[in-house]
Amino acid sequence: MNNNNNTQKRSNTGPKKESILELAKWVDSSVRVKCLGGRELKGTLRGYDELVNLVLDDCEEFLRDPQDFNKTTNVTRKLGLIVVRGTQVSLVSPQEGMEEISNPFLANADE
Repeated sequence: MNNNNNTQKRSNTGPKKESILELAKWVDSSVRVKCLGGRELKGTLRGYDELVNLVLDDCEEFLRDPQDFNKTTNVTRKLGLIVVRGTQVSLVSPQEGMEEISNPFLANADE
């Protein structure tokens, strides 16, 4: 028997699925991106695609605390225009209106 009969090509004729992310409203505005591995970036979102590959302009990376690698500092280094692969993106949020809050789960750990 020929194994070629078992292979089928998939057709992409169905309706295109919409992304659950609404990145269009953040184009040309400042965003903060958290990546897998803990890297954090901020920059101006210039473009994106359906795989959540992001183009960031005037990008800065938040550097890690040398004493505790799990913490980021407010010290940044300029990266300029970059592309962030969608497979590495874990969070995209607007820079404006974002504030850090205390972890509510840490308070319960002491009790």
